[in-house]
Amino acid sequence: QMSSGAADLRQRKKQNCTESDKMAPEERNKENSKLGKSPKYMLIQRFAKLFFGCLAAVTSGMMYAVYLSTYHERKFWFSSRQELEREITFQGDSAIYYSFYKELLKAPSFERGVYELTHNNKTVSLKTINAVQQMTLYPELIASVLYQASGSEEVIEPVYFYIGIVFGLQGIYVTALFVTSWVMSGTWLAGMLTVAWFIINRTDTTRIDYSIPSRENWALPYFACQVAALTGYLKKNLNCSAEKFCYLLVNASTYTFMMMWEYSHYLLFVQAVSLFLLDSFALAQTEKVHEVYRIYLFSVIVGYLLQFENSALLVSPLLSLVVALMLSKSLQMNVKKSTFVSRLLKIMYIYLVLTVAVTLNFLLKMFIPHKENEHFLKFIEVKLGLNTTKNFTMNWLLCQESLQAPSQDFFLRLTQSSLLPFYILVLIICLFSVTQVIFRRICGEPLKETVKLEDGRIGERPEIVYHVIHTILLGCLAMCLEGMKYLWTPYVCMLAAFGVCSPELWMTLFKWLRLKAVHPILLALILSMAVPTIIGFSLWKEFFPRIMTELTELQEFYDPDTVELMTWIKRQAPVAAVFAGSPQLMGVIKLCTGWMVSSLPLYNDDDLLKRNENIYQIYSKRSAEDIYKILTSYKANFLVIEDSICNEVGPVRGCRVKDLLDVANGHVVCEEGDNYAYSKYGRFCHEIKMNYSPYVNYFTRVYWNRSYFVYRINTVISFQS
Repeated sequence: QMSSGAADLRQRKKQNCTESDKMAPEERNKENSKLGKSPKYMLIQRFAKLFFGCLAAVTSGMMYAVYLSTYHERKFWFSSRQELEREITFQGDSAIYYSFYKELLKAPSFERGVYELTHNNKTVSLKTINAVQQMTLYPELIASVLYQASGSEEVIEPVYFYIGIVFGLQGIYVTALFVTSWVMSGTWLAGMLTVAWFIINRTDTTRIDYSIPSRENWALPYFACQVAALTGYLKKNLNCSAEKFCYLLVNASTYTFMMMWEYSHYLLFVQAVSLFLLDSFALAQTEKVHEVYRIYLFSVIVGYLLQFENSALLVSPLLSLVVALMLSKSLQMNVKKSTFVSRLLKIMYIYLVLTVAVTLNFLLKMFIPHKENEHFLKFIEVKLGLNTTKNFTMNWLLCQESLQAPSQDFFLRLTQSSLLPFYILVLIICLFSVTQVIFRRICGEPLKETVKLEDGRIGERPEIVYHVIHTILLGCLAMCLEGMKYLWTPYVCMLAAFGVCSPELWMTLFKWLRLKAVHPILLALILSMAVPTIIGFSLWKEFFPRIMTELTELQEFYDPDTVELMTWIKRQAPVAAVFAGSPQLMGVIKLCTGWMVSSLPLYNDDDLLKRNENIYQIYSKRSAEDIYKILTSYKANFLVIEDSICNEVGPVRGCRVKDLLDVANGHVVCEEGDNYAYSKYGRFCHEIKMNYSPYVNYFTRVYWNRSYFVYRINTVISFQS
């Protein structure tokens, strides 16, 4: 019965597809004859609209990529810098990603380079890591292949090729948002407004300014393409060729997105929840939604195999939810009828899916080792106030700005650009319309096959309902964690632009207001053109001069102390030396010198997290002997003390590295709101600079400048005073 039911669904889908293909031209011809326009004229008009829309979309993406490249050049003076000075602009984890790209290019062959990355023992002391799996280095693998296969070695430097690909992907990102808004509203004016809001609010839409090689900058453009394709795929009365194209694009972009970012399955989980709610209220074609579920399932399987059997994907909430959805749907497929029992089963269906998903996820976590996600779950517990901890790593993560609640400045910036007010207006109208549609569905009223402008029922369009749910879910996450705003704000730009440019949205509003003085359809068409035009002119007048100032203003990023440190290491340190220090600095040392380090700025591995915490003890109140034992346990030969961390004056007291270490080590006692510090040792990073025993017995200063102090860790300890 299940197989016959599935066959019926497929047969219905083919019939609907062929019927819509046959009926669409007939309906268009009737409309054209009523308007007195020939089919040839309408075809030319439609082609012109499509051509200029695509031209505007591609041009917007290219202009944004050029804008990013120009801004980057002005900010860092990239073309006039030496290679070492350019590499210093990559900070923290970005430095590690780019260092592996350099190693791939230096390898005698691509196969040898991949092998060395998957069996890497030249990066972290006493540790062999699979860097491709642990750091999701597929972007670097692709970039290195493209660089060598295209013969670009004689044309462009590796660093320009690398950042050029990232900037190009950002152009694709903007183009995808343009197309999504265009598909939803029917006018490419909405796409232009989306791009304008995206660029004006660049501080809150992308992190490309601060971290070019970060995984999200490689991955989110593919997700934007997937969302654009999914938007088209969910539309009603779509012809077969367009539906197949959207389906294939959803497939390709989902697989690619899964491979580019280790946290991609969490974002796909949010999307799956949106589709689940859309299907639960029967607001979309069930067979289409379940085709997307199959894409998720196949993507997880392919990701698991290509990411070296990554167990995190098997215990991901995405897999549990998709399997639960497919099992639950197969159980109630033949029971779904327009009766009271079917409505009751709808409620039970939601309960059944949630129960099966939670149970399955619990069972998978019981039988599959998943250490990768343990620290993430602990962080969620502490963040939600379900637990407290003195653990240094957890408290350090909680203090990161991206993991705090968004500041008032964030909402102020969105309001000043007029984005937030229009988003709230569009969201309220769409929500009320969707609520009306759901109420009609509960009462047994079927959805209309085609929603016309005069109907004023924007909530009956499945792609609109999907985006409303999706932005609400992403918005809830963004209200908890500021870093999530980079996922939410781009789709706020897109939804707000679609709303103000959509005659259907204005018509929905006028239906509620029951306008009689003015013809509502005419007013809706006028407002859908006038409002975005007024917004565009106001944005141009206020923000265009600022953007031009950014591009013409010469900024200067120069860090002579770090340049001197890297130069000294390359000239004076032994090739086999191992350096210890803060993880962020170790990433830069690895990139600029190639020397081995004792820790990395990575937070998805328990051993590396423990290493980072142990090596950070150089800024705590512990004895010279304790620090010496910690450093020698990782075979470190040199220690780098950063003055900026040792003498840090943070805006939030208690979030400085030394404060967090004092709490973790029990050197701070809190009584009645007051903090009391106690330790029989001074702070190590201060005491070691005094050059007295016992510090000079364990460590010998070999280099220093205004920002860094480098000490050789003695192999033979002398206790002479």
